Amino acid sequence: MNEAATTAIRIEKTQQSRLGEVDYDNLKFGQVFADHMLVAEYANGHWEDVSIVPYGNLSLSPATSALHYGQAIFEGLKAYKFDNGAVSIFRPDQNHARFNKSALRLEMPEVPEEVFIGGLKALIGLDRDWVPQTAGASLYIRPFMIGTEAALGVHPSDSYKFIIITGPVGAYYNKPLRLKVETRFTRAAEGGVGFSKNAGNYALSLHPTRLAQDEGFDQLMWTDAKEHKYVEEAGTANLVFRVGDTIITPSADTILHGITRRTIIEIARHWGYQAEERKVSVRELVDGIKNGSVTEAFAAGTAATLTPISEIGYEGQIYTLPDPDEREFSNKVLRYLNDLRYGRIADEFGWNFMVD
Repeated sequence: MNEAATTAIRIEKTQQSRLGEVDYDNLKFGQVFADHMLVAEYANGHWEDVSIVPYGNLSLSPATSALHYGQAIFEGLKAYKFDNGAVSIFRPDQNHARFNKSALRLEMPEVPEEVFIGGLKALIGLDRDWVPQTAGASLYIRPFMIGTEAALGVHPSDSYKFIIITGPVGAYYNKPLRLKVETRFTRAAEGGVGFSKNAGNYALSLHPTRLAQDEGFDQLMWTDAKEHKYVEEAGTANLVFRVGDTIITPSADTILHGITRRTIIEIARHWGYQAEERKVSVRELVDGIKNGSVTEAFAAGTAATLTPISEIGYEGQIYTLPDPDEREFSNKVLRYLNDLRYGRIADEFGWNFMVD
């Protein structure tokens, strides 16, 4: 891991807070941003000038390498406010590890802990009043890194910018999802970058998703690139199923290994459920819905949290899952996660990273 040039963080506070302009009762995901952002520069083989500055536009050369060659990665995590006013960030160490895994795959420098975690703590501490205390709301956190070398030519950038922006959010989805199984387009292939959280993966998903939405679906259920035989993930979240008394989630190097997905599997095993991370065929899923063995299906992710799947479309047929309100495991784990992240119950796993 690269060493930061300094662990000191320069702070420049905004002259005028925008906090009073926020309507917390009508939050739109990803459209409201807090007063400050963290910015760190990578050049000459090390990180330098780690700063917290007022949120604002960036100045970039038209030749900025990320705009041409796609060196752009990001993460998503959330901060929560407890009833007593304390603020915690949920499992940021896992996001830091995954961010650096993405960086290595895209030939970008790793971000050291003192910049990622230390910067995150300083930034959220400064903007702690932006963390909502309304039910179901949180502060969404978006760390990202782009190559900034102003030069054309296919090679890794020689300079990078690491930034963290934040903003208060409500629910990403407000109803159960209708998913269409994708059997034509491909999101990721074996040996590629499907496991990393990079901008290109999401760009590839936009057109097929729009086509599915035109048919009345909310999102796609992506399948493997080779045969379109195995379930992978939804466009914005991982997928989890309950088959009998077993909790199952697809696993492959073509899907993002989500923090929420991992958390749910760990909780399931802690509660005594059998939990499997393995290949799941579309046929197994469809047959399980038809014979009643698949009793629960949901999307899991930082933005989506835990959103039930109500219907799955495959080869012109619609397969309907049981009523979300009657699902035992997913409702139980969602209640538990909410209680844990908002500090209502003891943190038996040590997952809440306290800002104070």
